[in-house]
Amino acid sequence: MITDSTQARPTVAQAATSDTKTYQNKLMGLLGSRDPITVLAETPESIARLISPHSVDVLRRRPFAERWTWTPLEIVGHLVDVEFVYGFRVRMILCQERPTILGMDQEKWVAGQRYNEREAGELIADFRGVRGANLKLWRQVRPEQMSRVGVHSERGEESLGLMLKMHAGHDLSHLDQIKRYLAAITQQTDGHGE
Repeated sequence: MITDSTQARPTVAQAATSDTKTYQNKLMGLLGSRDPITVLAETPESIARLISPHSVDVLRRRPFAERWTWTPLEIVGHLVDVEFVYGFRVRMILCQERPTILGMDQEKWVAGQRYNEREAGELIADFRGVRGANLKLWRQVRPEQMSRVGVHSERGEESLGLMLKMHAGHDLSHLDQIKRYLAAITQQTDGHGE
């Protein structure tokens, strides 16, 4: 029997949809039954607790020599960027009908703003400020507005309700990443007697 091998391969749109679902499921799994607003409100202090015991040398170090990764400071910088981006997206969706919401090249944003050269306290202050403004907005969104949608340039249609949960799951993902990276860095440091 001869089969058409192109039928077995997913289209670009199908692959993007599959990747989107995988990403969304990962974030939803991290959030579980937790209240997303509570998670978002706790994140600034969680970050501060994680990074405050460490020197700037530790926070600027890449945890794995065998592959390129962000440093703990760059992860915090990324969270600052995401806070601006999500805040803009939420405002667009609240005020416009089905706006297009653009994706971001997070690697270029982190590199372009040289987050690894910044001070931890400064980044935490930036994050707290923008997060505070966005939390105020999230708390004012009425339940019936949670079904309003924007069309993400890479992931397709997303409602405010979904975005809120993804935002909180994104926080939890990066908090875990910071913990893992700091553990790897301090293990290297301890092993080398620094």
